[in-house]
Amino acid sequence: MKISPLVLACALGIAGVALFPGVGLAAVPVASAAQASRPNIVVLVADDWGFSDLGAFGGEIATPHLDALAKRGMRFSNFHVAASCSPTRSMLLTGVDNHRNGVGNLREAMPTEHLGKPGYQGSLATNVVTVAQLLQDSGYRTYIAGKWNVGSEPYNLPNRRGFDKSIVQGDTGSDNWEPAKQYLPHLPAVYWYEDGKTATMPSDFYSSQYFIDRTIGYIDADPRKQQPFFAYVGFQANHVPVQAPQAYIDKYKGRYHEGWTVLRERRLGKAIELGLVPPGTRLTTMSTTGDWNALPEKERLHMERQMEVYAAMAEAMDAHVGRLVDHLKKTGQYDNTAFVFLSDNGPEGSDYHEAQPWLVFNYKQDTETLGAKGTYGIPGPGWASASASPFYTYKFWSGEGGIRTPMLISGPPVRQANHIEAALTHVTDITPTLLDLAQVKAPGASYQGAAVEPLTGMSLLPLLQGHASAVRTPAQPLGYELSGNAALFKGHLKLVRNMPPLGDGLWHLYDLASDPGETLDLSAKLLQEFAAMQVDYANYEKANQVLPMPADYTPQKQVMINGFWRYWVPVFGKQVAAVLLTLTALLMWWRLRRRRPA
Repeated sequence: MKISPLVLACALGIAGVALFPGVGLAAVPVASAAQASRPNIVVLVADDWGFSDLGAFGGEIATPHLDALAKRGMRFSNFHVAASCSPTRSMLLTGVDNHRNGVGNLREAMPTEHLGKPGYQGSLATNVVTVAQLLQDSGYRTYIAGKWNVGSEPYNLPNRRGFDKSIVQGDTGSDNWEPAKQYLPHLPAVYWYEDGKTATMPSDFYSSQYFIDRTIGYIDADPRKQQPFFAYVGFQANHVPVQAPQAYIDKYKGRYHEGWTVLRERRLGKAIELGLVPPGTRLTTMSTTGDWNALPEKERLHMERQMEVYAAMAEAMDAHVGRLVDHLKKTGQYDNTAFVFLSDNGPEGSDYHEAQPWLVFNYKQDTETLGAKGTYGIPGPGWASASASPFYTYKFWSGEGGIRTPMLISGPPVRQANHIEAALTHVTDITPTLLDLAQVKAPGASYQGAAVEPLTGMSLLPLLQGHASAVRTPAQPLGYELSGNAALFKGHLKLVRNMPPLGDGLWHLYDLASDPGETLDLSAKLLQEFAAMQVDYANYEKANQVLPMPADYTPQKQVMINGFWRYWVPVFGKQVAAVLLTLTALLMWWRLRRRRPA
């Protein structure tokens, strides 16, 4: 009697699990019954969205497709990331703290003294394994489209990090209409890669549409239909330059004429109404948030337009997410697909004054055409304070507005639909969660015979299935640091340090359960907890080899220094670059003198 290979594979797989339960389901062949029931997984990463930008998180922007996923699943109201893109993405992909996975800081903002030190390569280290590699090894089809930003070395491109098919941008961002156009002078060019090779990009392009087109194409073209798929979409929305199709911009005409302070207060009220933050949550006005009513009318109209384009860009992204959802429904794959949506950090609050000498030669910034091809929209600190509502700070800082972002998980693993989960969660928790969903064993301290960093995150599956009410115990500390801005969570308390201009460089203590806006410092009242948590943070720094920042460090200045060597010198040569750097320094000095009070 002949035995088919399929039957034999299933029998061997089941026998192996029965005889060797410690091996884990990752060792079961692809054809096994266990693997046939594993869900497809779609990870959607938005760029620079604030906590309340999403409709399901209190925002007025139309995001019906993501809202529908939220209602089908679980919203996480206490989810944390790093305050800039590549550190978050490195943790999302590996489940390992960014100081241990090689991305201790954003490469563009890395101090020269740190670059190349352990944990500060600025790209994924060789001793970490990605969730895509583990899923691929277990039989998943794996695809990625969009922003990568965790290393462009040959060994770090997606084809070597677990993705069967890939079309990615290796950098922090680029133009959304013209893929070859840079958004800042960081590198000599924008680097796109397809399956590990330099990509040829189309001339007709809008980033959100293109990334979804490619994702759908990958899913449809793969003949291995019996195997589940893992698809990662790294959107550029809403990274600068903020750009959107005109039809979406027109929908928001006049919507923001009352300004950012009114918008921030409205979003706070809606977040309280939805149960995302507790009643009585208070707001703190940031030092960088100007008085809307004091602005000249022309400037108010310009800033209105900035936010109209920002909202349009978010809605356009949501519409393309809807195209992917509709496609999965039409092809019968939606019901067995788990979705994860998050933003990589809080909203962009930089005003880009330092970049103006370069921007004026490369982009238009006039009010009438903002959002179109060739224009450069910047939401700025005022609108960032509203996007981050009801929290304090935004991108780059360690206040909740910089590191608490919207996150939802939707689909088969969620047992209670339309649930808001307030447990403290972290971006490193995503990888172990996805591995649990896929019935794949985590690698521990080794992978394919080589030593690797073990996961530092924890699975959220017990929360999703209603078997737990927390991920971490009240006594379990969770540390964080980026560019000197730092935090440590322990239960409902948060120890935090922010550098100027949004902070004073000192430690403060807040109770996030009652004061998520970080308005009431408890350091003098809870002396014992304050001291103990500083010890916990010192232990975190030591365990993760966190380096101290240089005394004169600021991210803006360091970006200019790194850009000089990585862009101006290769493109224009040392002599021209020296002249440009001198002129830029003189311009900055002149601007600072103008801002000083008489």
